[in-house]
Amino acid sequence: MIKFSYLLNQDNFELQASNWCGLEKVLLNGKVVSQKFNFGILSSHDILLKNGKKYNLELLVDPQTDLLTCRIYNQQNLVTVLKQGKNQLQKSQRLIEAGLVCMLFSLLTFYMVF
Repeated sequence: MIKFSYLLNQDNFELQASNWCGLEKVLLNGKVVSQKFNFGILSSHDILLKNGKKYNLELLVDPQTDLLTCRIYNQQNLVTVLKQGKNQLQKSQRLIEAGLVCMLFSLLTFYMVF
């Protein structure tokens, strides 16, 4: 799971993206306000705040640098750019793979014993 968090005025934006199932969620102050499945290199989430301000969060993968980038726009004006390297993605993938291997090994051992 990849997470980008940004505090803007009184609002906490968080973009979560699963590197396994493609599910993306945008949380605003801890509540899910947008979610979708995405398997491409670019996705966009439009958010409307209670005060009427429109925000757009873009998640993209730069194919040249392998950086994961989250851009936050307020009415088409860039507010910030958040980046994470490929290492974070690889760490979470390895952790999930190790868990799956352990679970499969345990099941295999259980069936061989009984």
